[in-house]
Formats: sequence, C-alpha cells, structure tokens
Amino acid sequence: MTNILSFETRIARSRFRAWHRGTREADYMIGGFFDRYHADWREAELVWFEALLDEDDVDVMAWALKTQAVPERFAGPQIEAMQKLDYVTI
Repeated sequence: MTNILSFETRIARSRFRAWHRGTREADYMIGGFFDRYHADWREAELVWFEALLDEDDVDVMAWALKTQAVPERFAGPQIEAMQKLDYVTI
C-alpha cells in the first residue's frame, strides 16, 4: 500500500490548514490567498504552498506585509501575489 496522497486530497488538506491557522488574521490572509489562487495551481505551486503552511504565521504574515525579508526558498511569483493582499476580504 502506498502512502502517496492524491493532488485533490492535498488540496483539501491545504484548504483546511490555510483556514485553521489559529488567528483570524492569519486565516484571512493565508486562507484568502488559497481561495483566490488554488484553482490554477499545479504540482510545483502546491508544493510551495504546503511548505509555506509549515512556517510560523507571524513569519508568513511578515513576508506578505513586506516587513520581513522573504527567504529565498519562498521568493517568486506566489509570494509576490500574496504581497498584493487584494484577496483578503472580511
């Protein structure tokens, strides 16, 4: 038996993790980003997001708000989209 999850299962897990961060602010930022962009993701984008979900919320939010430098492993078009903050709705 294999332990490899399907892409759809990983998307569902990522959705849950994105919207259950522990603070409302992080939920809106990370969950909102997921809702806006996940439909267009392929494997590489999902791997990036799964890695981002493993980071501390304060760091992810600081990268998105541009108050802290983005680590090289997260630099690129996805974090740039996150930094626009046009997906956050309350």
